[in-house]
Amino acid sequence: MMNKMRGKGCCRRHGQKNCKTLLEVCPGERCRIRRHFAKGAVRQRFLDLGFVPNAEVEVIRLATLGDPIEIRVTNYYVTLRKAEAAQIEVQAV
Repeated sequence: MMNKMRGKGCCRRHGQKNCKTLLEVCPGERCRIRRHFAKGAVRQRFLDLGFVPNAEVEVIRLATLGDPIEIRVTNYYVTLRKAEAAQIEVQAV
């Protein structure tokens, strides 16, 4: 499932090399949200949590097995599963 989401509409196809999914961001890196690949209730949840276009986020740490991922959005912390993080396209700051 994640491989489908990772390649779907990714901006690498359009020549922008500094784009990737939130899943591919290393701990300590900061980036900006570009868009979501999610639909329906999941997309609305992302928006409610502050994952809106141009919002700056930072990956804080990964769990031992890499799932979930802790992310700082503005002034609070959110944990996302790998499958959710793969649905958010980001751009390096």
